[in-house]
Amino acid sequence: MDFDGFVKDITTNQWNVFGTEVYQNGELKYRYGDTQGLHEIYSATKTVLSMAVGILYDEGLIDLDCPITEYLPAENCRSLPREQYDCFHRISVRRLLTMSVKGFPFRPDDSDHWLNYALACKIEDPEKAEFDYSNIPPFLVGVALANIIGSDLGGFIEKRIFAPMDITSFEYERAPEGYFYGASKMRLSVHDLSKFGLLLYNKGIYNGSRIVSEEYVSLATSTQQMNREGGYGFYIWRYRGGFSINGKWKQKCYVLPQKGLVITYLAHIEDDSHDLLESMEKNILGIGRKEREAFTRIAEMEELFDKVRAGSGTAEDTGRLEAYYTGKDWRYDFELDEAGLLPANLKRGVLSEDGIYDLLPR
Repeated sequence: MDFDGFVKDITTNQWNVFGTEVYQNGELKYRYGDTQGLHEIYSATKTVLSMAVGILYDEGLIDLDCPITEYLPAENCRSLPREQYDCFHRISVRRLLTMSVKGFPFRPDDSDHWLNYALACKIEDPEKAEFDYSNIPPFLVGVALANIIGSDLGGFIEKRIFAPMDITSFEYERAPEGYFYGASKMRLSVHDLSKFGLLLYNKGIYNGSRIVSEEYVSLATSTQQMNREGGYGFYIWRYRGGFSINGKWKQKCYVLPQKGLVITYLAHIEDDSHDLLESMEKNILGIGRKEREAFTRIAEMEELFDKVRAGSGTAEDTGRLEAYYTGKDWRYDFELDEAGLLPANLKRGVLSEDGIYDLLPR
């Protein structure tokens, strides 16, 4: 691990990174910059909301497969036209947690009543599960939680999550009607966002205290809905062999249990570049040119694997697969997979010993 190399890249390139921390096996090993000051975490707020869902799930107060209408304020649901009510009655809490309802605008409009706005959205096929990222689903989930507990969700999070995790400095905003927003608008420090990574790394325990169950953490961090990035849980993204907490301008907390790592940084970089990520992967995870060449090779071999398995491959295709499987490249690629370093969206059926064995002539 070359943490100094990561810091050098940040400073040399003048990337607008506020601070970063690296934990190894639960212990803080490296830090740089402002790790205590408050900064916008944007959509990383959704992961905080997810932990609140987990607490109510553990207490039997919410069923993830029940319609969201079961938990929203009754007066708002009663006022809906019958067709609109029926539409939302077919959308479960789980579907909102996994961003698998297609048709919501990205965010509520500028109206004074976001709940009415959200419930007026036209969803053409509410039962079709398709990844469609929006800030409206977490807002609705937050309203549902407030209705279940019968009090302010922000206060609940402060008492049940922040206090036992020793998070004493924070800011968050509300919807116009007073609900905890849940989708964004929270400010935390690098150090405190790292605590959420450690909470997930330790399967729901922070500093010896159980905040949320191991069962819920397993659900929240596993692939509940596929997307082009490789999978999405309950407001948590899959990342290589682990998962990540993400905000829109490169606010990140990566959790890699297989490598014993939690890596956090807060930044404000308004572009689509991957330079910061690639520097972190090169210097912290050791993913360089050789590893990226392996990712390309696995994708090419996977394509051949699919062709041969479907019966459309040529003798040359089978020969290339056999040479790959019996050579050193397959072993190297397999070890990358075992280490949890392959991209989450990279198919890797070709790395299965049984799968290849069944295809090759004997």
